[in-house]
Amino acid sequence: MNRREFLLSAASAAALPALTFSGRLFAAPANSPRFLFVFLRGGYDCNNFLVPYSSDFYYESRPTLAIAKPDHNNPNSALPLDANWGMNPVLRDSIYPLWQKKQVAFIPFAGTEDLSRSHFETQDSIERGEPMNAGGNYRSGFLARLSGQLTGVPAIAFTNSLPLSFQGAGKDIPNISLRGNTKANFDERQSSILAGMYKNTSLASAAADGLSLRTTVSKDLQDEMTAASRGAPNASGFAQETQRIATLMRDQYRLGFVDVGGWDTHVNQGSVTGGLANNLRNLGDGLAAYAAALGNEWNNTVVVVISEFGRTFRENGDRGTDHGHGTVHWVLGGKVNGGRIAGEQVAVTQQNLLQNRDYQVLNNYRDVYCGLLAKIWGLRGNQLQEIFPQAKPRDLQLV
Repeated sequence: MNRREFLLSAASAAALPALTFSGRLFAAPANSPRFLFVFLRGGYDCNNFLVPYSSDFYYESRPTLAIAKPDHNNPNSALPLDANWGMNPVLRDSIYPLWQKKQVAFIPFAGTEDLSRSHFETQDSIERGEPMNAGGNYRSGFLARLSGQLTGVPAIAFTNSLPLSFQGAGKDIPNISLRGNTKANFDERQSSILAGMYKNTSLASAAADGLSLRTTVSKDLQDEMTAASRGAPNASGFAQETQRIATLMRDQYRLGFVDVGGWDTHVNQGSVTGGLANNLRNLGDGLAAYAAALGNEWNNTVVVVISEFGRTFRENGDRGTDHGHGTVHWVLGGKVNGGRIAGEQVAVTQQNLLQNRDYQVLNNYRDVYCGLLAKIWGLRGNQLQEIFPQAKPRDLQLV
């Protein structure tokens, strides 16, 4: 039994499933780059995030969902990024300042070759990171293969269970869920009893490591919530979570994964209010909080935000959008070559839609991130092919 198996067994036995992490506490190498992969599960509507306001077709296609063209007198209008693109104004105080600092870039017409429009198939395809003709190996993820190519780059998943992207690493990668759980599952007495059960056994070290990490994280969560609020309302959900993620990424880990659900907006999606706007606001607040919590280390950090696919360009009869194809990816960081719309693009017209419904994919994520990882860690040739087999690295000058 390894550390992960012990912790899962202990959690099951105690009916406390949140105890699902392992690994020793340690200090990560100084000046090692940080990379956080943020997966928006559900297929977010990129067209009401990165607004193609120069396109008349956009306004024809979305009679109730479209966001108004930039207008200084209208606070609900798109925030202008360039002559063609604007940003949803709910991100005015979070992501827009990072854009102004040139610390975020957006890649429209991005995605995969997968045309299934299935959440699960496309999510799995992305996390595997393999070409479409590679078959179905669901025990090897691209972040696991990346971890295998790196030395002294500790990895962690901020998830309830180890995601597919981190499976098959051949090493012990911890996972810990911070969602909705800011109280230690074991008090000191319970921890002592559980650790004592394994004293002088081969599992003693695993028990001590797991319990120590859970206690440390839980205390950090409670202390930071108390100190940070200062009588004011806390930033909701994701912002609170990413502040805690930043603590672990700053002090211990350098390669991370977190997923955020709730992006499937078939009905009453809204524009600057409603479900999508609320999700975008929380996401933006969380990413801004992450950047702020890292302090100077934000300059040594890259964050990628992606989703399995975009949504249909036209709104549906329920004032929502359906499963699409191409989407918009985000790349953030203190030294990111931002303040620009990156990658190959086409005019947003009906003629340029895929199958008369979706954004095309002109920037394959495997090629783009192959090029990005090469720049971050200096990976080359065979190393990149191990991570993304058959990919053709594209350097979009993101870092």
